[in-house]
Amino acid sequence: MNITEEESKYLFPSEGRKIVSSIENDNLSETRKKLVNEITLLGYDNFNNRTDNIGWSIAQVCHHLVLVEKASAHAIAFGLNRIDGNKKERKELHSVLDRTKKLEAPEIVNPSVEPFEVQQIIDLLNDSRNKLMAVLSKVEDTAILAEKSAKHPRFGELPLNQWIELLYLHEQRHIDQIKEIKILIDGK
Repeated sequence: MNITEEESKYLFPSEGRKIVSSIENDNLSETRKKLVNEITLLGYDNFNNRTDNIGWSIAQVCHHLVLVEKASAHAIAFGLNRIDGNKKERKELHSVLDRTKKLEAPEIVNPSVEPFEVQQIIDLLNDSRNKLMAVLSKVEDTAILAEKSAKHPRFGELPLNQWIELLYLHEQRHIDQIKEIKILIDGK
């Protein structure tokens, strides 16, 4: 399945008002393209295959990413509306890419145990990205994203622009996980 131009508008928004820096937008878009390319050709069984040595299925990993993006959009909206708070220091986030360190997902972003169709997940990914972009489109001055913060379950108070950065880093972590799962499935 190839991504249509219409789908591309939702998956990789680049038109309209500048809502995040071009680097952040490029990273969000490129990471999402990589994710969609990893899952597009998977059949139902491989997409939903879950064995003890794998943990989550690829579908569950993707559903987790949907839930994280929705929760992040909510946190960013909350942070934008906060009146209190001082500017928070930037934190080092690249440690999230280290797959040798197992991270436990907060319950609110644990995926469903129900199976998914690939297109269903792509639709959910489109929806979560649209929700994020709807929140960010209300930002008139992107500098505010560095000045305001919201509490992250793992990193504590995090500047809002780092919530965006964390989204594509987190997604990259799980793309690597999906590649590992695909190798395990192919090895069966």
